[in-house]
Amino acid sequence: MIEQVITEAQEKMSKTVENLKEDLATVRTGRATPSLIESVKVEVYGSMMNLRDLATILAPEARLLTIQPWDSNNTGLISKALQQSGLGLNPIVEGNFIRLPLPQLTEERRRELIKLVGEKTEDRRIAARQFRREGVEKLDRLEKNAQISEDEKRRGEDQMQKLTDKVMGEIDTISKSKEKELLEI
Repeated sequence: MIEQVITEAQEKMSKTVENLKEDLATVRTGRATPSLIESVKVEVYGSMMNLRDLATILAPEARLLTIQPWDSNNTGLISKALQQSGLGLNPIVEGNFIRLPLPQLTEERRRELIKLVGEKTEDRRIAARQFRREGVEKLDRLEKNAQISEDEKRRGEDQMQKLTDKVMGEIDTISKSKEKELLEI
């Protein structure tokens, strides 16, 4: 029973770490990567779709992304969505093709992005602590229902804390790596 509670918490915490990695991949650094714009929402065919589902996105140069829509009728809609995305990007439409040059990051913008990374990281720390709390509450209920002993509960709590500490370390490592990437010129 204790292993089940620990495993459940571990799965949730692992998803939290993966979500952080995905979230931070969308934070712009000085280098062009398709992940920067893959999740930009575009209104096409009467619904909102991710850009990655509508076009091929390539990074032929360090500071340039190219977008080739699969349906040429969506080129204008994709360009408009990129302008309104809040990423500070200005797409250049060339026929059925979109070029997206990435401007050099200013020091002020780098600081804003580092602050954003900190906020996203803190959200994931809070989620991990919440999963630990839920696990400990489940252990408490098991003990109250006489399904486990007090010693087993304490061992389970220790395992839960070690798991949480490990996940917090992973979150910090990912965050520091992204901050370092943002500070590179």
